[in-house]
Amino acid sequence: MITLSEKAYQKVKQLIEESNYDSTYFLKVEVISGGCSGLSYKMDFTNQSNEDDQIFEHQDLKVVTNKKSLLYLSGTELDYSDGLNGKGFEWKNPQATRTCGCGESFSL
Repeated sequence: MITLSEKAYQKVKQLIEESNYDSTYFLKVEVISGGCSGLSYKMDFTNQSNEDDQIFEHQDLKVVTNKKSLLYLSGTELDYSDGLNGKGFEWKNPQATRTCGCGESFSL
């Protein structure tokens, strides 16, 4: 399961609105090869899903990932920080054994 903090949820909803996407759009989350730690997080808005995608709901927002990415993301929470020490989305992945300094890549 992939969850969102309340701050992340609010920010994602804001970005969807600002992009003028309709209610058919959702957050697509994937893990791809790359980054300084070996694996990277990828997020995008889309209204296209595949038959084998896993769908999670947070209030009225759908979060979708493929089965392969779910192996790496199970139990992960997406958070959002807007503090003085940095601004942006943060991944809280209990499976990650190492993350890079910017938090955009990880390894298991």
